Amino acid sequence: MRIFHVSEEDDIQKFHPRIPTRKDLDQSIGLVWAVNEICLPNFLTPRNCPRVCFHVGPNTSDADKQTYLSSSCQHVIVLENSWFETMTRTKLYLYEFDAMHFKLQDENAGYYVSETTQVPLNKIEIDHPIQELFRRQVEVTFVDHLWDIFDEIQQSTLQWSMCRMRFARSRNSKREE
Repeated sequence: MRIFHVSEEDDIQKFHPRIPTRKDLDQSIGLVWAVNEICLPNFLTPRNCPRVCFHVGPNTSDADKQTYLSSSCQHVIVLENSWFETMTRTKLYLYEFDAMHFKLQDENAGYYVSETTQVPLNKIEIDHPIQELFRRQVEVTFVDHLWDIFDEIQQSTLQWSMCRMRFARSRNSKREE
């Protein structure tokens, strides 16, 4: 198994544990975060880009596959139109870790954590994130608002991840149009 940390910073030599900002996690233990290769596409965007991500899991129904996926892709990333230019200009770096030093934190999201400082094994440069997503057979969709798909996907049998939604256009902005 391969695990990675995605960053816009190109010069990270060591990853030191940081206290999680999520309130559902222990605030007294610092963590180094990584993601598995299955869920890696969810992070091949600029850091603060709001996104709704979903892919086929072991319990995904045929009905949800037909409704939400094209025949050629089993993974989808939905982004707001306003992030298109930033997506095309952002360079990303994948820092690969030795998975032996990490433990599974969230199977659905593919998150792995370590409580100790980690030195990456490898750094991979991604010049064009959208092209990299296509190379990984991920469908990329741009929409005006994320909130409808945000609500829908949570009711589906797909495996999903909602990232940086605090940066999404507000639900109210949709009503004002």
